[in-house]
Amino acid sequence: MAEARRRRRLIRGAFAVIALATAVVGSAFAQPPVALRSPTWAELPPAEKQVLSPLAGDWDKFDAQRKQKWRAIAQRYPKLSPDDQAKVRENMHTWASLTPQQRQAAREQYKAMKQLPPEKKQEVQQRWQEYSSLPPEKKRELAAKAPPSHAAGSTSAKPQAGSPAPANPPPGSAPQPAPAR
Repeated sequence: MAEARRRRRLIRGAFAVIALATAVVGSAFAQPPVALRSPTWAELPPAEKQVLSPLAGDWDKFDAQRKQKWRAIAQRYPKLSPDDQAKVRENMHTWASLTPQQRQAAREQYKAMKQLPPEKKQEVQQRWQEYSSLPPEKKRELAAKAPPSHAAGSTSAKPQAGSPAPANPPPGSAPQPAPAR
């Protein structure tokens, strides 16, 4: 009789351990995925801070995914040619000078460009090259004459009054180059 009670207690204990283990393992799988590490500006290594300095004022407002993209650019930066480094710096300064609405419009334009068929991409790139070679006065003239954006609810990528004018084409004339993100 004592032996039977001992077995039952042992079996109940085993079931309790299995139930507890199942609950622990099950809850581990039910946890949300681990978020990307999102360092503050102060936590960045000095080399990354130097490259990303144009973004210092906005850094702590970026989401984790955007920070990871910018950090990847900063980590590749030393391996780039001097010309490519200059392009990255110029694009970063331009990006930093845009308003949040202008950045969103640029992202949407980039996504639209990615979805174009190859022949249309080539045509748009050719138009962009032509626009890029224009003198600044002509670019300003075209920007002043630009028709309003045809996308419903989108904001113009034109600079606001009193803000520096980035060297971008007027909306509708040619796509902006892909921003370094």
